[in-house]
Amino acid sequence: MTNAVQLRGISKSYGSVRVLDDIDLDVAEGSFTSLLGPSGCGKTTLLNIIGGLDRPTEGQISFGDELIYSAKDAVDLPTEKRNVGFVFQSYALWPHMTVSQNVGFPLRIRGLRSLERDKRAREMLERLELGALADRYPYQLSGGQQQRVAIARSLVYQPRLLLLDEPLSNLDAQLRERARTWLKSVHESFGLTIILVTHDQAEALSLSDHVVLLSKGRIEQQGSATSIYEQPRTAYAAEFVGSANVLTGTIAPDGRAIVANGTSVLMAAGGGTPGAAAGIAIRPQAIRFAETSDKERPGTLVPFQPETILYLGGIYEVTGSTPLGNVRMLSPTAPSQSGEKSIFLPADACLQVEL
Repeated sequence: MTNAVQLRGISKSYGSVRVLDDIDLDVAEGSFTSLLGPSGCGKTTLLNIIGGLDRPTEGQISFGDELIYSAKDAVDLPTEKRNVGFVFQSYALWPHMTVSQNVGFPLRIRGLRSLERDKRAREMLERLELGALADRYPYQLSGGQQQRVAIARSLVYQPRLLLLDEPLSNLDAQLRERARTWLKSVHESFGLTIILVTHDQAEALSLSDHVVLLSKGRIEQQGSATSIYEQPRTAYAAEFVGSANVLTGTIAPDGRAIVANGTSVLMAAGGGTPGAAAGIAIRPQAIRFAETSDKERPGTLVPFQPETILYLGGIYEVTGSTPLGNVRMLSPTAPSQSGEKSIFLPADACLQVEL
């Protein structure tokens, strides 16, 4: 598959502070890639570097077969010549222009005549099911409508790449869910290469073909949404993407379990040096209350004292103490907080992770 974007050795420093450290990344043509991570991980800096709004200290960038930037070879294609679309958290719609005029503005600065740009702007609005808004002003639009207009404006000049910097973060929860569905349909309809910056793991998992998880300026893990969620490589990846309990201990002599505070916890697949420090990640929804071990499913039965019970609507989040440390689980029923219980940790749900 052809790469729309290729990054090699991208680093960025502000004085002595290194905010990006030796990033290598391939973005496939027509894919939806998310740069995921907490505030300060470098994801927005990386997006700005791809778009030309910032420059790396080291490394090179290619769009397809075209070299866009190289610190070594003194190549730096200006932002306006990279033909990328940008949508930011602030949609930056001109308040004195109608929706149609806002969408047509990129065509105006490219020299298209008034009739042609109005025609193309209205065609784009119709294609995105926004035609009824063409003659309204931004103050007459909801937040979700403004977000869609901003995306229409970025698509009207047919960019080869669409860069999105947390464009859904200003929307309320229900509207954000609908916007995700709409954005997914836009990607499928246009077949455009999209790179999204987000701190919302649900957003990244639901939209992306490829997820890039960043931490402290480095790529922690990358892959498909399912592989990132189901096969986290590190404790950080397990806890940030989907949340997980991470139990720490040492690898047992047989390599099939981790021993933590005297308790041996069976895991899905062994590995590593016996006696070495390691962790096990297990999702809250994989844990269940049980009085005895499951004869049909290998695992570990652990004493559990419930401490906090939260009702989340149809399910309870239960946090309690065990010999392994505090554990959080999801249960369809609420346990009583009086008396010790037992919980079952299925071995096939206990994944060994790097600490």
